[in-house]
Amino acid sequence: MADTSSSRACAITALGLEHGNAICYSGYREGQSPHSGTFPTYEQIREDLQILAKNWQYLRLYDCSPHAETVLKVIRNEGLHFKIMLGLDMAAEMSNPHCPWGAEYSDEILDKNRRANIEEVHRLIGLANAFDDIVFSVSVGNEASVEWTDHMVPVDALIGYVKQVKDTIAQPVTFCENYVPWTYKLEPLAEALDFIAVHTYPAWEYRSIDDALEFTKENYHSVVDHYPGKPVIITEAGWTTAANGRGIDPHNASEELQARYYEQLLEWTNDEKILTFVFEAFDEPWKGSPDPLEPEKHWGLFDVNRVPKLVMRELYAELLPAGS
Repeated sequence: MADTSSSRACAITALGLEHGNAICYSGYREGQSPHSGTFPTYEQIREDLQILAKNWQYLRLYDCSPHAETVLKVIRNEGLHFKIMLGLDMAAEMSNPHCPWGAEYSDEILDKNRRANIEEVHRLIGLANAFDDIVFSVSVGNEASVEWTDHMVPVDALIGYVKQVKDTIAQPVTFCENYVPWTYKLEPLAEALDFIAVHTYPAWEYRSIDDALEFTKENYHSVVDHYPGKPVIITEAGWTTAANGRGIDPHNASEELQARYYEQLLEWTNDEKILTFVFEAFDEPWKGSPDPLEPEKHWGLFDVNRVPKLVMRELYAELLPAGS
């Protein structure tokens, strides 16, 4: 396996960062959803960020919605010391017959989506410039090229968005994606990026806790080895605590397994100085199917009521209910 020390150092240097704890943050609670436009309040976000400030220095946001703007305002107004990777929410610009839950769209819908994506890019640029003391990097999309996505965007279009953003902001620019597309179809996009952002999910690929970390390492190194000298970080890695059998067997989802994977992941990435955004801070009930055991809803290190799960109980004992 190729020596990745230069790539690791390059990633830290390119981003102008010190190594630290990083986590994906989306603050939607019961009854809130980006689809309905019901966003967390300033006070709710302040509560969340005060919780996270105890253990994390870097947060990743997924879009440029009012939720993201409020997060940035809370950080500035409350004097919190977070650095943010700001993302944008890409809608499908092409149909994808390989999406298991359906991603066939009319020309009218795709045209509407393209216009919405252009507006989202403008919001990204505006927020990155307005909060340039907080936003340390931006991503031009999230899982918009992997085979199963329901919001597929052509690589040429992604490159165009990257160039537009790079022309108008000072921060480094990336794209967040599953490890597989990076090793073939995203090569032209990688050339346009300042660094590469990789996702890895052993549980989604039927791995047990016994080989989960080795699988994560293989995913990461497959990309690092493909782009010698290119900065590579991990922007999603985690373990769900509940499952209904849709993609993840129930026996492979629990707080105990989450805690074990988190501990292994942090030991490796801290030792190797790989900036890694754990997925994710809090459970989000709006995600996935209506089934309460839908795995998409249960990746948080805290539940939807901000009670720490097993992995965080020692560090956040003060948040546990009386008698726990």
